[in-house]
Amino acid sequence: MLTAQTIPANQFTETPLIADVHVDQEQSNLSAVAWGAILAGAATAASLWMILMILGAGLGLSSIPQWLNADIAAGTFGVATISWLVFSQIAASGMGGYIAGRLRTRWSGVPRDEVWFRDTAHGFLAWAVSALVTATLLTAMIGSVVSDGLRAGTASAEPAPQAESMAVRTNGGGMSDRLAYYIDALYRTDTTDVQRYAPSIAVTAESARIFTNALQQGSLPPADIRYLGATVAGQTGLSQDDAQIRVADTFGQLQSRLGELDVNERTLAEQTRKAAATAAIWLFIALLSGAFLASVMAIFGGRQRDA
Repeated sequence: MLTAQTIPANQFTETPLIADVHVDQEQSNLSAVAWGAILAGAATAASLWMILMILGAGLGLSSIPQWLNADIAAGTFGVATISWLVFSQIAASGMGGYIAGRLRTRWSGVPRDEVWFRDTAHGFLAWAVSALVTATLLTAMIGSVVSDGLRAGTASAEPAPQAESMAVRTNGGGMSDRLAYYIDALYRTDTTDVQRYAPSIAVTAESARIFTNALQQGSLPPADIRYLGATVAGQTGLSQDDAQIRVADTFGQLQSRLGELDVNERTLAEQTRKAAATAAIWLFIALLSGAFLASVMAIFGGRQRDA
């Protein structure tokens, strides 16, 4: 007589449970970071960014080298340059993020939220690697932008260095070109007498030192005016009074010219500082936008990979 045998309830589920545990152990042993896909996306982003910047330079829209020119005015940093910089960074980073998400290893049994996070991380890592590569190539350029701004700010806060630049060098009594012109004007004459028209190096060097000291003090002392007047009178044949008037007028012209140069240099320094600050801000905005789009495009590429 046949009797019914009781079969344990878990007899038919024992094998599937073991298989699930085996799959989970394999998944836990796999790294969540697909470096091959990240490096591929980074190489794509860096290469595409370089190509777009070269294209922009050819079209006249990209002018990064002009940012590094200390003579650039803030107004020349145009909207077209900024727009092309941002577009190039966004396009290159987005493509790199998409490649990183599309080529990454497919994850089995991973929750959807975790997949989105991993895809986002892959896009961000692809952007970070490409940014490091790009920064390595452009370190000199970015450093020059920042240093130009710092030098410009320092120059605008310091007193004008013209007086020091006018100082006589020790190489045989030589002097700067600006000061040399006004020293020559002191001893200028219509006579053809070579001895009167060509003062010695010692005389011109002493005159340059007197003018340099007066520039540092802000005025030419009366004693120096009389002394230089006597020297000029002896070299040019002018009377003492006329020679002193020439000395005072020549020094006034020199002082006025240096004042104009001082104003121009301070204005240029301020413009350079503003241009450097603008360039740094827009570089930050472009890189931040590229990081965001790379992360978003990595999610999109990963969803297409898993579809």
